[in-house]
Amino acid sequence: MQFLTFLTTEGNEKVGLRDGRDIYSLPDLIPLFNKKQGKKVEPVEDLVSVIQKNNLSAVKEAWEWALANEEEVSACKYNSADVQLKEPLRHPGKVVCVGNNYMDHCREQNVEPPKKPMIFSKWASCLIGDGDTIELPEESSQVDYEVELTVVIGKTARNVSEEEAMDYVFGYTIMNDVSARDVQFEDVQWVRGKSYDTFAPLGPVVITKDEIQDPHNLKISLEVNGEKLQDSNTSNLIFKIPYIISYLSQGFTFEPGDIIATGTPHGVGVFRDPQIFLKSGDTCRLDIEGIGTLENNVQ
Repeated sequence: MQFLTFLTTEGNEKVGLRDGRDIYSLPDLIPLFNKKQGKKVEPVEDLVSVIQKNNLSAVKEAWEWALANEEEVSACKYNSADVQLKEPLRHPGKVVCVGNNYMDHCREQNVEPPKKPMIFSKWASCLIGDGDTIELPEESSQVDYEVELTVVIGKTARNVSEEEAMDYVFGYTIMNDVSARDVQFEDVQWVRGKSYDTFAPLGPVVITKDEIQDPHNLKISLEVNGEKLQDSNTSNLIFKIPYIISYLSQGFTFEPGDIIATGTPHGVGVFRDPQIFLKSGDTCRLDIEGIGTLENNVQ
């Protein structure tokens, strides 16, 4: 299932499910399903509440009923051209990121791969959605792009083993780990240079893990103004998703709706010769196989 968050033309924010160009509003669909089918599926306000309530199977039942009864649910359905997408997860508790986690990215820097995951964070306030604008801060002249496969945590995780780690995954999405390189390297600590407002485009959807056969074998790429600058495969991840979840959960507790950006492949602007940095008027397009396309303009 493909979950997303959107704004209607009236400005109402809703969580929905996407089927092609059609989007079904869950706050509208679930009460209708309960009424028509005599069910008691809990209402949902946003995607985090779907995850926290752990009622994915019930939501799936309502969704399958909707697809089989399109006329009855027409009032719950929107055309994707008539809505504005937002970041699918509006207020995750944690945005955890892994640095230098692709072999090809290490090679382009001429550095040894890390022995343990390099961990940093971004503030959740920098999240934006598909179609929103990346805003360039005045104090940086070196704003860079990074396409990343991002894991959405599905339930509370503490001291999780590698063998059971995938049981704690709800799904996957795409994040652009936008980075002010000059600020990042001057500060030494990365969080400020990584967390300017709009520096974490996310989406367009969160796709449930059952839709992805192998998250470690997905094509991953990024284009700026139609020029492909990053082109790799998640098979090049140094530390795989189960290890990352297990490793981090030994130190802190993951909560439902937390996200982990798993790292970026080679081709980032700062390590190119000549260097490439984002400028006003640019368009970033990120693609990950099986998940979709995330696109944002730069201003």
